Amino acid sequence: MSRFVDRVTIHVAAGDGGNGCASVHREKFKPLGGPDGGNGGRGGDVRLVVDRGVHTLLDFHHRPHARASNGKQGRGSMRNGAIGEDLVLPVPDGTVVLTPDGEVLADLVGIGTTFVAAEGGRGGLGNAALASKARKAPGFALLGEPGEEFELVLELKSVADAGLLGFPSAGKSSLISVLSAAKPKIADYPFTTLVPNLGVVTAGETVFTVADVPGLIPGASQGKGLGLDFLRHIERCAVLVHVVDCATHEPGRDPLSDVDALETELAEYTPALAEHGAGDLASRPRLVVLNKVDVPEARELAEMVRPDLEARGWPVFEVSTASHEGLRELSFAMAEAVREYRAEQPEPEPARVVVRPAGVDDSGFTVEADPEFDDAFVVRGEKPERWVRQTNFDNDEAVGFLADRLAKLGVEEALAKNGAQPGSQVTIGQMTFDWEPSTPAGVAGVLSGRGTDLRLEQTDRVSAADRKAAKKARRTSLDEEGGYAGE
Repeated sequence: MSRFVDRVTIHVAAGDGGNGCASVHREKFKPLGGPDGGNGGRGGDVRLVVDRGVHTLLDFHHRPHARASNGKQGRGSMRNGAIGEDLVLPVPDGTVVLTPDGEVLADLVGIGTTFVAAEGGRGGLGNAALASKARKAPGFALLGEPGEEFELVLELKSVADAGLLGFPSAGKSSLISVLSAAKPKIADYPFTTLVPNLGVVTAGETVFTVADVPGLIPGASQGKGLGLDFLRHIERCAVLVHVVDCATHEPGRDPLSDVDALETELAEYTPALAEHGAGDLASRPRLVVLNKVDVPEARELAEMVRPDLEARGWPVFEVSTASHEGLRELSFAMAEAVREYRAEQPEPEPARVVVRPAGVDDSGFTVEADPEFDDAFVVRGEKPERWVRQTNFDNDEAVGFLADRLAKLGVEEALAKNGAQPGSQVTIGQMTFDWEPSTPAGVAGVLSGRGTDLRLEQTDRVSAADRKAAKKARRTSLDEEGGYAGE
């Protein structure tokens, strides 16, 4: 049996970038023909695209993890790695993308609208692209960057022109079944409808969609019944239609109290709709449908309460889904309300690509004291963190190249101004190392073998880890001798 899912949590992961290649061109009589390592390919993106053939988020419920393909590694002879293939995930029209904290990232309305959920990692440069006057034949290449990974919440808000609201068993499913070709489940017990049903109605030259929202009860805006899960499906409706059961035998129920109870729930359900350009629910036009007038007692009750409802300025229609009485007038009135609402709305925007803009960091990086350790610092910034991710720390020449880039950016000078001393512990991204100011950009021209850097071998300084171990040993010895002086 098919299921309707309108809220899911998914994990998306873009593809990783391919590593660059460190290669030297070789041919007969040219054993060292220069660097010819190609660049790694970019990882594939994860994209959400509105597809007219998708009407539910059920596929994401069964497969919540999505990952794009990785970029390929570069090769010799200047051959770049292949770019990873993008992963396209079709979503229904009206899907809202949120963070787990509830921040709205994108509102996908309109066929073809695309949201880049996760961007693929950059491919690493090969040694051919890294060659310079100082390094004519680099013995290293840059690593590819990992792709972005996010946990996202997808919510589906039905894109319907008219929403049918009412208590359970008010006849909403029956009404949409006679107004359109939709075939919802109909039975004589409450909460028969567990999912919103959509139907297409034609009235003259106007074609519009109608949503049958599952039955609401008092307290729905606080989570009672099914209301909180499905109230979101009326946020985009141009007109709200109250369907009132005039033949109910429940004590304390009458058409006026039913309408008042529904209006109270709509007033309390006030989500942030300004970003969608939809306005407040209180501003939407209302129609009132007094249903089941084929029952004599129901017709008498409808005639009794009709003047009170019309006094509120709402058009009132007496209908019967069994005899089809009043349905034509109702459909044309709904079409007129939809036409007026559409005329007031701005011109629809064409299908677009939605991306998350990255924050602009004018300073490039920041240097802060590490709160967890003494004489330790943390460097934060897009550039230095990216450079660290691209560095192969098993290759001394690559480490020296990183030191030159950081010094040129000004990290060395900033660390010194913040009180860093030779051997201080510095953390950049996921990498922690001892700072040695003996590797500035000014001495980048030191010649050494491929894959090595003499500057990294010329220090006999005690590392931060060794100093900490010695301090711990001294403290232990003092404890064994009877404690610190003065205790």
